[in-house]
Amino acid sequence: MTERLADVSARIDGIRQLGAVVNAMKGIAAARASTARAEIKAVDSYAATIAAAISNALGPAGPISLAETSDGQNDDRIGLLVFCAEQGFAGAFSERVLDSIDTDLSAASLFLIGTRGLSIAAARDLDPDWSAPMSSHTPGIPKLADKISKAIYRALGEGRFERMDVIHAGWASGKPQVLRQVLLPIDLSALPPPGATRPLTQLPTDALITSLSGDYLHAQICKAALHAFAAENEARMEAMSAAGSQITRELGEFEATLRQVRQEAITAEIIELGTGTASARDAR
Repeated sequence: MTERLADVSARIDGIRQLGAVVNAMKGIAAARASTARAEIKAVDSYAATIAAAISNALGPAGPISLAETSDGQNDDRIGLLVFCAEQGFAGAFSERVLDSIDTDLSAASLFLIGTRGLSIAAARDLDPDWSAPMSSHTPGIPKLADKISKAIYRALGEGRFERMDVIHAGWASGKPQVLRQVLLPIDLSALPPPGATRPLTQLPTDALITSLSGDYLHAQICKAALHAFAAENEARMEAMSAAGSQITRELGEFEATLRQVRQEAITAEIIELGTGTASARDAR
């Protein structure tokens, strides 16, 4: 009985320690998601400023494509920039994103971001053309966007695709969703209308547009990465909440077992004392 009591007590201590770890992971994920959501607003403002600058530089010239052209041999291929999870304990986060591109993989050049997502892709026999780990903190996302931009431009120069879509998870109304949008060529028709007066510039229009478009692409990649970062941590919060509920249930069951074992031990001691008293009385 004593051994069983010690075993149940040890299990309860272990579950409480696990609960503390789960709560800590949930708190970290919540803080990271909140930071990413706040920074998305800043990136939106930055992208809007660049979009207005491009529109003003173009003036009434109208929309043009900002994607580098290839030799036309890969018109049927597209590039997919896919953001998956960097770490585990996020439920089916990466699986949901990869499921959304199943029908495109046969004719796509896959650029995959996220170490955890890369391992899941390998289990599905997917071999990305290019991959990189996701930043574990938001300050590292601009540097990651630099790496991604260079890889995209290099692939465009090699004529591997003429269009690239970005796919990432988002979080709305407490539910996950997979978002997809065209990254290249940049659709300038979606830009705001130009101002009444075209600004004076020292660079040729083509050179200026090319420079601004690089900044705009960088901003769009940062935005997608921040959405993915926030969504991954939202998914981790949900997974940790589910784990916390399970831990609470198991803790309640083991505490009930502990009370039962203690009651049994007390009952056994009372019976033993009663039996000993009766034996002593009979011995007289």
